[in-house]
Amino acid sequence: MDRRRSGCILLSLLLVSTGYAAQKTASSTNNDRVTVRARRVVLVRTRKLAKQFPERRRATVIYPVVAGLSDSRVLARVRSILNVKNVFGSSLDEYREDGWLTDFSYKINYNRNYILDITFEQSGMAAYPDSQTKHFAINLKNGSVLKASDAFLSSKLQTLAELVRAKFQAELKQILQDLAESKSDPEDIRIAKEAQEALEFKLEDLDQFSVGDKGLTFLYDAGYPHVIQAFEPEGKYFFRYEELKSYIRRDGPLGQFIR
Repeated sequence: MDRRRSGCILLSLLLVSTGYAAQKTASSTNNDRVTVRARRVVLVRTRKLAKQFPERRRATVIYPVVAGLSDSRVLARVRSILNVKNVFGSSLDEYREDGWLTDFSYKINYNRNYILDITFEQSGMAAYPDSQTKHFAINLKNGSVLKASDAFLSSKLQTLAELVRAKFQAELKQILQDLAESKSDPEDIRIAKEAQEALEFKLEDLDQFSVGDKGLTFLYDAGYPHVIQAFEPEGKYFFRYEELKSYIRRDGPLGQFIR
């Protein structure tokens, strides 16, 4: 009986120890990301608004609730960035009191290696239906939004901007070419060309980039009004990490992808 009892005790201790070690390993492994839970809120408008716009009586808001970082200060910073009010400038109460919003949602693009990449989208209706997106790439080591100066060598920023600008200009040219080849109305071609004249990919536009497994996508929002959005550039310019190797700071958040 004593031998059997001793064996059971040793086995129990071994299982507890193994479980603790596995839990500790999993914790240390997963601390390079956050856990994200979607919270869904249905906003019900006031009777006055519902009477004016019966089709907009309700709006659906789905926003992320994040957890899982061991540093509470960093977690608080990340939560502040992802706060509904910080995304498009309106709180839940303000969305409820205004009749414009119909849907608010988000998409996780990347969540590991100490980087959270997320895109928010909202859509609504005024004179015309409209939608906007807002993107954040967040450094989960310090809770800050990634900027070009964090990720790329300062001496290479101008050259990098020229590299992205070349793809940007190629897209604008392709839009006009497609309109011409499809024998679009000359007035449409004129409007599209004039709209492009106001566009420029500037150095500060490098701050908007989305992180992926194989590379980065630089983002550009032309901000065309609804009536000419059909001519708007998509504004997504992808580069593999190998292509950006000479531009990326090895001591920065993207250095891990070029080692």
